[in-house]
Amino acid sequence: MRKSFYKTAAISSMALTAMLCGGPTAFSFGSPIVAHAEEYALNPTSNTPNGIASLGTGTASITITANTGQTLLGKKFQVYQLFTAENSKDGESINYDVNPVYRSALQSVVGTALKLSTDSVNDYQIIDYIQSLNTNPVEGANANQTIEGSYSDFRYFVEDLRDEIKKQGITGSSVTVTQTQANGSIQIGGLDYGYYVVDEENVGNNGGHSAASMCIVSTANPTASIKIKSDYPLVEKQINEDDNGIGWNDVADFEIGQTVPYRYQTSAPNMNGYHSYYLAFWDNMDPALTFDPASVQITIKGSENPNQANSAQKTYTLKSGEFNVNESVSGATFRVEIADLKAIIDREFPGGLNNNNENVYGQKIELTYNARLNDSAADQTGRPGFENQVRLEFSNNPDSNGTGETGFTPWDTVVCFTYKVNGLKLNNYDKTLEGAKFRLYSDADCQNEVYLKQGTNGYIVINRDAVGGTDHTGGAVPAEAVEMVSDANGVFNIYGLDQGTYWLKETAAPDGYRPLLDPIELTLKPTFTTDRNSYVEGQGATDQILVNLEATATVKTFYGGLEKTENLVLEANAEEGAANITVINEVGSKLPITGSNWTLIMLGAGVAMGTVGLAVSKGKKKQNSEE
Repeated sequence: MRKSFYKTAAISSMALTAMLCGGPTAFSFGSPIVAHAEEYALNPTSNTPNGIASLGTGTASITITANTGQTLLGKKFQVYQLFTAENSKDGESINYDVNPVYRSALQSVVGTALKLSTDSVNDYQIIDYIQSLNTNPVEGANANQTIEGSYSDFRYFVEDLRDEIKKQGITGSSVTVTQTQANGSIQIGGLDYGYYVVDEENVGNNGGHSAASMCIVSTANPTASIKIKSDYPLVEKQINEDDNGIGWNDVADFEIGQTVPYRYQTSAPNMNGYHSYYLAFWDNMDPALTFDPASVQITIKGSENPNQANSAQKTYTLKSGEFNVNESVSGATFRVEIADLKAIIDREFPGGLNNNNENVYGQKIELTYNARLNDSAADQTGRPGFENQVRLEFSNNPDSNGTGETGFTPWDTVVCFTYKVNGLKLNNYDKTLEGAKFRLYSDADCQNEVYLKQGTNGYIVINRDAVGGTDHTGGAVPAEAVEMVSDANGVFNIYGLDQGTYWLKETAAPDGYRPLLDPIELTLKPTFTTDRNSYVEGQGATDQILVNLEATATVKTFYGGLEKTENLVLEANAEEGAANITVINEVGSKLPITGSNWTLIMLGAGVAMGTVGLAVSKGKKKQNSEE
């Protein structure tokens, strides 16, 4: 490898189009050693209205197409015309002349390579040296050319030349991509026939979501078409909804204490041209979510490539030393870092599948981890929900040495919700009842209790995930679990419920009241957006995501010798994530009696007098006995 090239911070793939794209590589030398004295000036700057930049009055052009699924918008390019190009009749040959603007830079770089003094290098030596770097030479102006590789000597020569041009303060023509053509490409027109270097001027554009290309080199003769490979990754974050078979999407709801599964999905971009490759997942979560660092797992699945045996079926799980979880980061809750993704993929999914011995990328990368909905979620049931978002930090400049340069993807956000039930205990005359006791269950037989603990304003769910079980089954009984009791105002509120059906059992009624024999069947039913895979940060606070909340209750009572079943539609509020339920105990009546009230009073008096007389009689008998 000719040049040491170490990167610790970025992902992207780039485009090297070396002497290229239909551009010929054979040289004939029919001009003097110092060609034209004139300098070939182009317009210093240009935008791309309708996707076209005009840099002069020539008839040649270079068309640049973005990598698949990505955009050129916001990119800036420096265009350097190193040589003019002249075709022979019928295109049998092509001749290049050095542009005097760049002669000193070319002399410096070629002189270093040939170990000659700068001033002694002539134009022919410059052209011959560049020709010697062509690993796929062809003759003629119209011959098709093979692109030089990402790790070729020519690639490094062009970078050295570009650096020397900048060192000498020579500027090219700057093209800022403000619009693209319908197919996403741009055309740099108005060029004279020539040999051009096109270098991306800045890194970190498009709001930071981009990657630089390696220097693009082509002969505009009269046209050149280039597809750059300034590849950058995209990332998708999802949350696993365990209800109704929804699975992975952007929206979910959970109980407090329940495990909340998350995953990121991305693909390895084209990393050819990089020597190492940094990728980091930045995650920022709502304080109501507690991260479990031990749950992080990263897997890589092979790309669909017929030249790699069983590649598509292979899955590799990263070992602990191949990634790092950092919980002390500014601007996020945690960061998961892969110091050199390229090394891992090249080792586990080797390629070398083209003429330049470059690997084939596109492997699927998945990171999964768990969080837990904690007690603070009780303070914010319903909207706006609890957001969690991720962005990627990735290597974005293949020309950088040392630690390299990085860019970021936009944040991708998901959201989850939880709900509450406002319970009220009354009698059938609307009097509040204190001291009624309740337990909550997840099954109609009331075998699987939903544990609750005392909170500031009511009772908070303890999902069994938090005590070694699985959702509503198994696990130890938590020490803080309590039975609910209605307070002096008849209130017993429950915080941190999921959607679905619960059974509320009255275990003891207030003194003087009959408890309900059957548990109340209570159902919470949210309505979410039908597009559950396009969540945008902040939408949880609107009615676009949690559209509505419905609640119903089935209550069975037995009074007056009659069993009655009521199917109630409860008052519910999606904004608060709340449903209101009133549990009524009817006032009891005394049992029937016979006779008049006076008879009962007299009977009571007679019994009392008889009791006194019996006591006196026993007293006298005792006295006589003693005498």
